[in-house]
Amino acid sequence: METPDSNSVLVTGARGFIGRAVRKLLQRSGYSVLALDQPEVAAAGTAHFSVGPEIGIDITDREQLQTLFQARPIAAIMHLAAILPTMAQREPARATQVNVGGSLNLLEVARQFGVRRFIFGSSLSVYGTCPAEQVVTEIDRAAPEDLYGAAKLYVEHLGEAYRQAYGLEFVSLRIGRVVGAGARSATSAWRCEIFEHLGTATSAEIEIPYAESERMLLVHVEDVATMLVRLLQASSPTHGVYNAACESVVVGELKRELERLNPRLRVKLGARTVVGNPRQVDWSRIAVEFDMRVVPMFQQLASAAGLQHV
Repeated sequence: METPDSNSVLVTGARGFIGRAVRKLLQRSGYSVLALDQPEVAAAGTAHFSVGPEIGIDITDREQLQTLFQARPIAAIMHLAAILPTMAQREPARATQVNVGGSLNLLEVARQFGVRRFIFGSSLSVYGTCPAEQVVTEIDRAAPEDLYGAAKLYVEHLGEAYRQAYGLEFVSLRIGRVVGAGARSATSAWRCEIFEHLGTATSAEIEIPYAESERMLLVHVEDVATMLVRLLQASSPTHGVYNAACESVVVGELKRELERLNPRLRVKLGARTVVGNPRQVDWSRIAVEFDMRVVPMFQQLASAAGLQHV
């Protein structure tokens, strides 16, 4: 077995919203990136390990993963692949196979082939629904309310077990609602539309399903990529779990700011409450340890609209 190159990183879920941003940042930072996604979404003709920038493998197939690791020395894994919440509720068996079984397979090949660090894209949904006034920290009790959050929490426990048993450097980033252009979300189109529609010269409508008084924890996809890469680059992270740097945004204020930035936009709000996630989060752990700062969400929106935030 070849010794892993310290710059070689396997990114799972590489065609996803976060995966694409992470790949770009890793490549700009000088890493050798192996981009992995399901065979049906990986680029045509790149299923062979020696060709092309993308690899088509289902992470539930451990033998294929072992073949890959035998062919390519890999120093670190950035695990972002998952069946997302809506689909997980519709297809619970498949979601468990991928989100838990696939993660276990990756942990096993990491152990078997001497991977140094394993960065896991977790979720703030591990905390479940929290009171509006509660600012959640990493030491607060996790109480997920759906399959997606429960799987994320279980994989965190698995990772900690592998750290204790085998010395794998497992680090988890708990991420909020990710927004930005290009999200391509079938169930939450507003996450990309709040950026993509700001430059419209004609009338456009964005539908956000939450009530005006509700709070949401939002984070821009490029900030998520930055945090994940910093966890990868750190000589020795102090903790195994970090809350992502998210901003608590009031839905009604978001509506008013979008319509102010572009009067052609109409933002239609729903009546839903925010469930399954906290509404406020303490991310001082990652801020202090990694000097992490993020541009305020309204400032990012103003920039997307080509305006100065006031």
